[in-house]
Amino acid sequence: MSQIPLSYKAAGVDIDAGDALVERIKPLAKKTMREGVLAGIGGFGALFEVPKRYAEPVLVSGTDGVGTKLKLAFEWNMHDTVGIDLVAMSVNDVLVQGAEPLFFLDYFACGKLDVDTAAAVIGGIAKGCELSGCALIGGETAEMPGMYPAGEYDLAGFAVGAVEKSKILTGKTVAAGDVVLGLASSGVHSNGFSLVRKCIERAGENLPPTLDGKPFKQALMEPTRLYVKNVLAALAAHPIKALAHITGGGLLENIPRVLPVGMAAHLKKASWPQTELFAWLQKTAGIDDFEMNRTFNNGIGMVVVVPAAHAQATANTLRDAGEQVHEIGVIAPRGEGAAVVVS
Repeated sequence: MSQIPLSYKAAGVDIDAGDALVERIKPLAKKTMREGVLAGIGGFGALFEVPKRYAEPVLVSGTDGVGTKLKLAFEWNMHDTVGIDLVAMSVNDVLVQGAEPLFFLDYFACGKLDVDTAAAVIGGIAKGCELSGCALIGGETAEMPGMYPAGEYDLAGFAVGAVEKSKILTGKTVAAGDVVLGLASSGVHSNGFSLVRKCIERAGENLPPTLDGKPFKQALMEPTRLYVKNVLAALAAHPIKALAHITGGGLLENIPRVLPVGMAAHLKKASWPQTELFAWLQKTAGIDDFEMNRTFNNGIGMVVVVPAAHAQATANTLRDAGEQVHEIGVIAPRGEGAAVVVS
């Protein structure tokens, strides 16, 4: 049995509305169940047993939100994918340590509960969990009158994963000559939306009808890509040295987080294509290449650092799994200057 400890009465939600939401969540959460989940619905805490196949399990945790992307969800009444964003932001971070995400908990807060909206959001959360192989085992839905404008809500999530102690990715073995692979993003993901909204405001009525073959709104709201299952498969097959989830701070600030002292990543700008979406954002915002690579993922959502001798095989494994993979650069000794150089 799945455990969905959503204490609606304690959170101040109308009991009938809370019961209606729980009934809609149950079948969605049930699809995410996996080994380790212990039984019970309605408990005060969720219970999970680390799978016994781990010899020396180390738990890895991550928490995040969706940021100001929610503003567009409210304005455009598009709530069914922000839950996927919420899951992806945390499980992709957990993945970077080499960990398998095990379970996820969410927090949904609003001024007055709209069951349809909440069910759409939590349905997205369940979908994200299902796609990343982790269980949705708990959450809280809080109704707080006066805290949020009508039709708006806040969203946060928390993921826990596990990795064998001997297989934790720290990046300490990254060395000159290693290859940097970039896995394509699905779009803006969940960072940079304050600037995205300014671009929309600046464009006014002159918004493009489509970007990259998708209606404009869909292109911007496309959920964050979940890299978990494909990257875990690559980790099992190849000697990957480091991973970097490209979130706030873009390529320029996230790659250095997994590089040892004295190493730098030299990226080739022409090695991956700029999509119509990012080209429109850059033109509309009037920013240079440096700022594009610092504010947005600019088309690369996950970076994989691997020895040169294994780069092609690793790329092939990821491509066979459905990832768009680009060889975007190499690791080199860091001299004077930045830890990431894009030329």
